[in-house]
Amino acid sequence: MVLLILLNVTHMSRFLFTMIFSFVFSIVLSQKKPLDHSVYDAWQSIGKKSISNNGKWIVYNIDVQEGDNELVVQSADLNSKLVIPRGSNATITEDSRYVIFSIKPFYKETREAKIKKKKADDLPKDSLGILELGTDKIWKKENVKSFKTPDDNFGWVAYHRGKITDTTKASSKKGDTKITDSLKHVIDSLQSIIESNKKLSKSKRNRDVDEEVDAHEFSDMFASAPDDEPTGKDNGTPLILRNLLTGTEIVFANVNNYYFNKKGGKLLLEQARNEKDSLSKMHVLLFDINQNRTDTLSRGGNTFKQLTISDDGTQVAFAAERDSKPKELQLFYKLWYYKAGMDSATALVNDKNPGIENGMTVSENARLNFSKSGQRLMFGTALIQAPKDTTLVDMDLAKLDVWHYKDDYLQPIQLIQLKRDLERNFLAVYDFNKNNVIQLASKEIPSVVSTSEGDGDFFVGITDFGRRTENQWTGNTLKDIYRINAKDGTKKMIKKDLDGVIYPSYVSPSGKYIVWFDNASNNYFSSDGNLTQNITGKINVKLYAEDYDQPSNAPPYGIMDWQNGDESILIYDRYDIWKVDPAGKMAPQNITNGTGRKNNLTYRYLKTDNEEKFIDSKNINLLSVFNNKTKRDGINYLTNDMLVTDVPAEFKNQPYYIGSPSKAKDDYTYIYTKESYINSPDLYIYAQGKDEQKLSSINAQQNNYNWGTAELYQWKTFSGKSSTGILYKPENFDSTKKYPMILYFYEKLSDGLYRYQAPSPTPSRLNISFFVSRGYIVFAPDIEYTIGHPAKSAYDYIVSAAKDLARKKWVDSKNIGIQGQSWGGIQVAQLVTMTDMFKAAWSGAPVANMTSAYGGIRWQTGMNRQFQYEKTQSRIGATLWEKPELYIENSPLFHLPKVKTPMVIMANDADGAVPWYQGIELFTGLVRLGKPVWLLNYNGEAHNLVERKNKKDIQIREQQFFDWLLKGNKPAKWITEGVPAISKGKDWGLEIMN
Repeated sequence: MVLLILLNVTHMSRFLFTMIFSFVFSIVLSQKKPLDHSVYDAWQSIGKKSISNNGKWIVYNIDVQEGDNELVVQSADLNSKLVIPRGSNATITEDSRYVIFSIKPFYKETREAKIKKKKADDLPKDSLGILELGTDKIWKKENVKSFKTPDDNFGWVAYHRGKITDTTKASSKKGDTKITDSLKHVIDSLQSIIESNKKLSKSKRNRDVDEEVDAHEFSDMFASAPDDEPTGKDNGTPLILRNLLTGTEIVFANVNNYYFNKKGGKLLLEQARNEKDSLSKMHVLLFDINQNRTDTLSRGGNTFKQLTISDDGTQVAFAAERDSKPKELQLFYKLWYYKAGMDSATALVNDKNPGIENGMTVSENARLNFSKSGQRLMFGTALIQAPKDTTLVDMDLAKLDVWHYKDDYLQPIQLIQLKRDLERNFLAVYDFNKNNVIQLASKEIPSVVSTSEGDGDFFVGITDFGRRTENQWTGNTLKDIYRINAKDGTKKMIKKDLDGVIYPSYVSPSGKYIVWFDNASNNYFSSDGNLTQNITGKINVKLYAEDYDQPSNAPPYGIMDWQNGDESILIYDRYDIWKVDPAGKMAPQNITNGTGRKNNLTYRYLKTDNEEKFIDSKNINLLSVFNNKTKRDGINYLTNDMLVTDVPAEFKNQPYYIGSPSKAKDDYTYIYTKESYINSPDLYIYAQGKDEQKLSSINAQQNNYNWGTAELYQWKTFSGKSSTGILYKPENFDSTKKYPMILYFYEKLSDGLYRYQAPSPTPSRLNISFFVSRGYIVFAPDIEYTIGHPAKSAYDYIVSAAKDLARKKWVDSKNIGIQGQSWGGIQVAQLVTMTDMFKAAWSGAPVANMTSAYGGIRWQTGMNRQFQYEKTQSRIGATLWEKPELYIENSPLFHLPKVKTPMVIMANDADGAVPWYQGIELFTGLVRLGKPVWLLNYNGEAHNLVERKNKKDIQIREQQFFDWLLKGNKPAKWITEGVPAISKGKDWGLEIMN
């Protein structure tokens, strides 16, 4: 009996405890605030991140959406952490000893200066910061516009000062600065000017946090420009080379551009004229850091362009124009070259060189590159353009565009690409062994892929010349592939009229093999220049998109990369990775052993070394592992062509999205982000043999707000198909209450189950976390399409999902809205003509009339719109003349009398994807029919909003619209009365009406 009483008391205690805990927990949840529009600016994200080569230090930015960011310097053992306000663009030196970074001005100061419309030179400037890792002392320098360090060396940084103004006067300290030897002749020749003007700066410096003093800085042409001296291409600013170990600095005056060689030890400089001195000229200088010596490679000239230096620093090349007179109509550039031991650079190539075709010249717009060995210099040639006839009077000339049916590209494309076409150049090579020029690319073969880092015997040419017109309706072109002998320029056709896929990465590193995907056979082919063969025919699974639902050839899953040079190529199927012999001798091998397909997992390579030329099978190579059913993420290792079974628990089937891992160069230590809908994407570190550590904890303020949850939801469509979507619920969700619901859709979204949805003003998509926090349920359904009937497909999936969820007691079935942007916006406009179950609709950038849009232009690219209806996203699969009934079936305009749902349309007058007159057609049709409709045109805005002020505005209006119709709140003035043009810029109509 006593035992029974005790058990009853214990049971009652537990019951009371549970009740009290539930009550307290509900109070805590009820006290959390809903998100509002004021939270956006301070919401954080992880920005640029890096890890030191030794794996002991991590540097990353914590960015806010608008305001002042932070730079965090943290040790891998978590024992040291330094937060630097407004730090950005950080670089860890090669020796893992220093962090060099910019310090941005206060956001508020820059904003206020822009409000006052100050000139660029008068805006607040960046500063430079240098931190020795393991200390908290930061050396600073104000007014620095850029800095660079050698890629493969350490101990030095070069930083470029901005124009010196009254607030950034040069300061000095004796004994720190060395003037380079090559400038002594300039100093000597100008000594009288220096003595007479007395321009050496004597101003007192401001001490930085570590109490170090700045290096000596000079005025006049070899130091800081006078305060009133203009900046720009013709008048550079000081460039300072700083020794990180000693703090000594070397000053170079009037520098426009500067470059370290890859291995360090050399600094290449373009020095501008001094406009205050009629005797000064432009120079190209090469400073030898180890020998503390400067060579003047070129004196004088009108312009220098495309300066480049070989990896070892022994060779320099640039394009220069030195001979023309002021106001000359046409400029001709020469290619100049310097090699260690020469007195100065000499003219290497001009338009008269053998190998340069008549009518061609050296292009000043082509990037110059030395090959890895330095035996070749790659440059560009260009057609000589006729000079403009200055005798013609501009006001008397007709201005028109002539569209011609034989044009490769439509006039809008030509106009958009005009600058590119004027700067178009064709790859050529100067061979130092033969001292000759070999022209490799041409108008007929404009795209050439180099191999073996420029040293390959054969390059690859890819061209669709003469077959570009059909791109207007196919969205693709047939291509020819050539094997080009890099030694003499001879070309051999490898594949003609390829209907398939080839990218530069499909060419083997040495150029021995060329691989492409053929759409007709759905297989990869390889050629060694002599033999072409199918190298994947023995693979018994599809290597192209299995679930592709557009009326064109399904794209391949692609290649992972080449392995160990040309040994093999790694190719993806939907799930697994195949090792394929490009010679076709060895049978393809599934190196993930089919575990991907068996377990519904997708393996994909995570590249952690940007300088990697091919995959070394002996390394530990990272793979992402995505579970297609649960949408969970993970990481696995691939080494010696085998999956590693002993993977840390932190990487297995995690309810997170794992983002962009980076690896320490000299250590198996990784940093990466992890996120879910509930958890911000924080930064983590993992080192072999140690536990995963969390480095950051951003957005602590989220705990103060009613957030939400995300889960997979499955249902059956009207056609009986199973589908999946993401169901978002408020954090304080109560199954006994009813919630208004918004459906947001764009093809398939469920793979993003574990992606964080930061509350931010979006380009016009639904701000999911915002609406969920404010008591809405949001559902994002996946949609599959039937060719020719995209509207019916959308109805089948979206409306069936809405009706399925409407049966839930916690969904307010009378208050359901829909929202979509672009392709989703089209579907919103379609659905309101097919059902009246939605009480509110928001359609961003929709097409209303496929018949009028069909022949229109996508103004951002200049392309005709036909291809997207016949071959891609719009999924009609036929021309307008073949099946006009399908264009009408899928055009909301023809069905507007059926609309009963109030709808807002966003159609912007600078939309480069969907012509904004499509929104106008939709709006005017609904107005004519007496339907409630609003149109928002953000002046000068694109397909998706770009300007933050407009993003913020549309979020407010979207909330007001849905709150009015789905929650019964009072409407805003723009909804009830609109905003007349006479009130534009004075009244935005956002106030709530009583």
